[in-house]
Amino acid sequence: MNILSHILRPIGIVAGSVVLAFIMIAIRPDPPRRPPEPDAPLVFVESIALKSGSITVFGSGTVRPHSEIDVSSEVSGKIVGVSPNMQSGGRVSEGEVLVKIDPTDYLNRVEQARAEVAMQRVAVLQAEEEARIAQDEYQQFQAREKQKGRAAAPPSSLTLREPQRQAAIANLSRAEAQLRDAEIALSRTDLVMPFNGRVRDEIADLGRYVMPGQSLGKIYASDIVEVVVPISDDDAVLIPNLWSFQAGDSDSSVGVVVIAVYGERKFTWDGYVDRAETALDEQSRTIDVVVRVLDPFHSGESSDSMAGIPPLLVGEFVKVEIQGLELDEYFVVPLRALRPGNEVWTINPSGQVKIVPVDVLQRTGEEIFVTGDLRDGQLVIVTGISIATDGMDVRVSNPEGR
Repeated sequence: MNILSHILRPIGIVAGSVVLAFIMIAIRPDPPRRPPEPDAPLVFVESIALKSGSITVFGSGTVRPHSEIDVSSEVSGKIVGVSPNMQSGGRVSEGEVLVKIDPTDYLNRVEQARAEVAMQRVAVLQAEEEARIAQDEYQQFQAREKQKGRAAAPPSSLTLREPQRQAAIANLSRAEAQLRDAEIALSRTDLVMPFNGRVRDEIADLGRYVMPGQSLGKIYASDIVEVVVPISDDDAVLIPNLWSFQAGDSDSSVGVVVIAVYGERKFTWDGYVDRAETALDEQSRTIDVVVRVLDPFHSGESSDSMAGIPPLLVGEFVKVEIQGLELDEYFVVPLRALRPGNEVWTINPSGQVKIVPVDVLQRTGEEIFVTGDLRDGQLVIVTGISIATDGMDVRVSNPEGR
């Protein structure tokens, strides 16, 4: 009996467990049903905008002088005068005497040359009078010979003292040339400013002895400055008539805004495209476009009303915005939407991809200007997929395109 109970007890426990399990399975609730995950990938989109008008060509460059000179002496001597404006940062005017060299020796040379001219003028008068006398004497000799029935021999030039007269005239011309040289040397003791400008640096000191050609400072013209802007050939074709501009033609129709930042404030100057260099830079493969700004010390503007607008200084690094071609329509597209091969992937109303080829007109920091089969406000894919085909189904994460 004990043996049978030991055998039946485990069998009963197992059988009870099986029955209990079937009962629990039978009474369990059904799990919630979920729809299957869609296969279409998730993409992020942004909207594009239709624009018209001129396309801005962006660039940057460093301000340089339109013209700059080395102030140097053409004569030697001691400096006896220096303009108070002749110092770094000074403003000098056209016709102003910047440096004066001791003129004493040059005044003496002028007086000596004038005396020599006076003497040679007397010598010319004397030679002309002697030639006249010689001519009269020959005519008298010719008359006497005629009375004797003989023909007088023709006179030589020496007989008429013509070479002596010509020599006296030549000596006078040489003396007058020496006088002009002396007067020019005297005038060069005053170093006169040829245009309005600003002093970049100077080393002219009173009492200093200078030699011809020795530099005494640098001055640049303050009426015009230039900015050399390297741009790509793609941007160059957006500037109308770029290759037909003549240097110095201030009537250029292509306007430019030059932007400089001082501290936290932004200042602008109006300029124009003056010309373009005729060769590509061999290293950067860019074209240098020369922008000119008139009156850079007084023509600046600011967006706020604070006083104290600075000048556009030589050496300043600036940004420029060049007025490009006028177009009837083009589209502003996020740069992230541009795909290799100049394509953008648009989304049609049914949530399918359409691949649209575009012509890129301009690239900026975060946008591109393009033409193509697009429409205003259309959604373009910026992230989410790296490969797409026409008609491909996608899910849009931000359908408003913001």
